[in-house]
Amino acid sequence: MKTTTFSVLIVDDEPNIRSGLAQGLRDEADFISSADGSREAIEKLSAKAYQLVIADIRLNSELSGIELLKYIVKHHPQCLVVLITAHGSVETAVEAMRAGAFDFILKPLDLNLVREQVRKAREYHRLRIENQELKTRLADAGQINDIIGNSAAMQDIFRQIRQVADTEATVLIQGESGTGKELVARALHELSGRSRGPFVAMHLGALPDTLLESELFGHEKGSFSGALRQKPGCFEQAASGTLFLDEVTEMSPKSQVDLLRVLESRQYRRVGGEEVLSTDIRLVAATNRNVQDLIQEGIFREDLYYRLNVIPLEVPPLRSRREDIPLLIEHFMTYFCQRHSRPVKHVSATAMDLLTNAPWPGNIRQLRNLVERLVVTHNGEMIQESDIPRDLAPSQQAINTLPGSLNEAVEAFEKETIAAFLNANGMHREKTAKALGVSVRTLHYKMSRYGLH
Repeated sequence: MKTTTFSVLIVDDEPNIRSGLAQGLRDEADFISSADGSREAIEKLSAKAYQLVIADIRLNSELSGIELLKYIVKHHPQCLVVLITAHGSVETAVEAMRAGAFDFILKPLDLNLVREQVRKAREYHRLRIENQELKTRLADAGQINDIIGNSAAMQDIFRQIRQVADTEATVLIQGESGTGKELVARALHELSGRSRGPFVAMHLGALPDTLLESELFGHEKGSFSGALRQKPGCFEQAASGTLFLDEVTEMSPKSQVDLLRVLESRQYRRVGGEEVLSTDIRLVAATNRNVQDLIQEGIFREDLYYRLNVIPLEVPPLRSRREDIPLLIEHFMTYFCQRHSRPVKHVSATAMDLLTNAPWPGNIRQLRNLVERLVVTHNGEMIQESDIPRDLAPSQQAINTLPGSLNEAVEAFEKETIAAFLNANGMHREKTAKALGVSVRTLHYKMSRYGLH
């Protein structure tokens, strides 16, 4: 494990306290500096990375200790802050901890207590670095958080996640339903400097405009019928963290304009409110649809697309990474056997071969659900080919009887593919259309053509 430098910045407008703390803490840190107020502290934080700031809560400068704390949490989230106060009220302590302080100590200062706080902060920093390195090693070994895969396609995804995670850039994740787009969003959050903050996920597909605006931006008490109290929206809940907007292409034109305005100005108002609030979030969005087609059809705004698509990530479908299927099956089998208190089960070679070559229109979600079903319903220790649902078996008969012309062969394959997707989505036409990346109108036409109603 590599060693890391631990630097401390002391911020106090009393020279004796600054010099006394610097002298008393010389054995607890690798580097110690001081500042007489918030302006000098901000300048020093901009010039050098500090792991801990010890600041008086009452500073005779532009920003108080609490305001300086909020600035550090926003602009230097990896830096810990311990506040010093001579007014140790419960309200002050609560405000400091809510604002993100690591801890606080009271005047008159007990130097031994201050040293103990610095040791705690240094140990916390060390553990955080170790955790970050562990996550990186897991990614190199074929796993980030709950994302599993040794295929070249997934190694490329892991590389991109590691490359962009610790930035503020907006990410647009694209991929079919069930490929794990939310897991990718969570990995981006956990590997970022905002990992101490919240991860808030919001699925936009089924929300009407009126409810969506309230869910995103919050509302004031009495702003509409049923608004019995003030409610913070997702932008407020995700402060200092990551906001994940799934199915972002399902937003109405009005909601798209509202979102674009916030992304451009970084400001918004709660529904029914006058106060202008500033947003401090890292935005990650996702869609399972072809955005370029939606732009051409006038369904999705091109300017919003460019705002969201700063960093594009394409999650591959399961059929493009078949070598990962045995690894995923083993992972899910172990997990569900433990969860449902079932004896360990194994998959025979022929059954594994069948599963590896299945179409998987529902991707990892479909695979996960199947493994759980097999764990719960199968009584034996070995899962055989006969235990696999027939709809997953490749239709060799259909392949053998394909007509001779290319057009007829393509149509036969298209019919079988649409039928498989309909079956995987419970014959739900809108879900199937989204999974296939076509409009519902196109799906209806194809279903009528192939007699799939």
